[in-house]
Amino acid sequence: MSDTQKVADRPSVPPPAANSVDRYFKISERGSTFAREIRGGFATFFTMAYILVLNPIILGSAKDKFGDTLDPVQLTTATALVAAVMTIIMGVGGNLPLALAAGLGLNAVVAFQIAPLMSWDDAMGLVVLEGLLICVLVVTGLREAVMHAIPQPLKQAISVGIGLFIAFIGFVDAGFVSRIPDAANTTVPVQLGGTGTLSGWPILVFCLGVLLTIGLLARKVKGAILISIVTMTVIAMIINSAADIKSWGLTTPAWPDKLVDTPDFGLLGQFSLFGAFSAADVGVITVVLLIFTLILSDFFDTMGTVVGISAEAGLLDEEGKVPNLGRVLLIDGAAAVAGGAASASSATSYIESAAGVGEGSRTGFSNLITGGLFGLALFLGPLLTIVPLQAAAPALVAVGFLMMTQVKHIDWDKYEIAIPAFLTIAVMPFTYSITNGIGAGFLAYVVIKAVLGKAKEIHWLLWGTSALFLIYFAIDPIEQILGAK
Repeated sequence: MSDTQKVADRPSVPPPAANSVDRYFKISERGSTFAREIRGGFATFFTMAYILVLNPIILGSAKDKFGDTLDPVQLTTATALVAAVMTIIMGVGGNLPLALAAGLGLNAVVAFQIAPLMSWDDAMGLVVLEGLLICVLVVTGLREAVMHAIPQPLKQAISVGIGLFIAFIGFVDAGFVSRIPDAANTTVPVQLGGTGTLSGWPILVFCLGVLLTIGLLARKVKGAILISIVTMTVIAMIINSAADIKSWGLTTPAWPDKLVDTPDFGLLGQFSLFGAFSAADVGVITVVLLIFTLILSDFFDTMGTVVGISAEAGLLDEEGKVPNLGRVLLIDGAAAVAGGAASASSATSYIESAAGVGEGSRTGFSNLITGGLFGLALFLGPLLTIVPLQAAAPALVAVGFLMMTQVKHIDWDKYEIAIPAFLTIAVMPFTYSITNGIGAGFLAYVVIKAVLGKAKEIHWLLWGTSALFLIYFAIDPIEQILGAK
């Protein structure tokens, strides 16, 4: 979103609050309206509703050490419940348009790296422990201090990198870009479509959605992103009923056989906090390294997301600080605890919240809408998951563009900041990880400053986090040296 638009959204003299709800969430004060917040809440939900399908697939497809699997229906319930509760808590307590749900990447680590070494109860116990440790870091002020220690240009680079990353997610989720199998012996890692060309009705829906979204944005139509999602979902449902389509991916745009589904809360509370430490075949060092991996990924994924969303919403103050940061980080840590306790894997802040910000969200009120929809998904899951990724993904591409506009604030003539900024921006989409991008930027910043004889300008917390990132990137040889592999 351009600076002009952001200034326009936040008048210098905000109108008086219409009522107590407006006053509590600072809706008018932040230049927003109830209509914008509601539209933003819907947009955020539709761009991240795929987690209700994907998280049960990832966790449900894995077996623990004893060959046990988690029930997909129970996983769907746990995923929706945690997302609903924690998103609403973030809205009320943190007052940021930041939705939460089971973290992608983190759930894969739990399913395919941790669970095979122990029971599901022990694996989810590690997730709970990770969340508790993050809460400790928040309470002691360390997590907030790290965020404040980051130079402003690097924060801007994080926002830009997230913009490219989220656009790439949109292209991949829609099938516009796909990974080329290694067996193909090709020279590039990704390609256009599934075969090097665009083909099939689903891809057409995505392409038309992108054109519709950017056209509406260019004309400054209110509700552009939500209008595009709804319109393309209807078109996708018509196409699906008329054409012979093999697969739309995770969600099919067809009217469900049933509208109401019964939630199954059987997985709630199924965790063992310290069971992993007593597992016969898992050493203490291995467990500690697993927890370290979870903490570092969750810590910096959230940091990047919070900074990126707040910057795009125009909520950072003159020093680049996020409002209510302490509460926001504590709620995010509590979400990790809740995710593990419900066996839904660690829940974290979702970068797809940027779709709601692009639609006008500026406060936590939009979270009440997003969280309420996740709550409805406990009972109306079949109805609320008919939006195909091809209809929702154009929103991510459009928001990627809006976040990319912040690149102009980085001083590209000053190499000591330009190079770390570039690596932050490039590594995020290229490795499909916010954490990796932040780590590359931190390490480059510290090294270049030290080489230029400016080591005293580096905050001690950046030295410490860069050292942790060095361990993070070298985790495989470290595990081998310590005998954890």
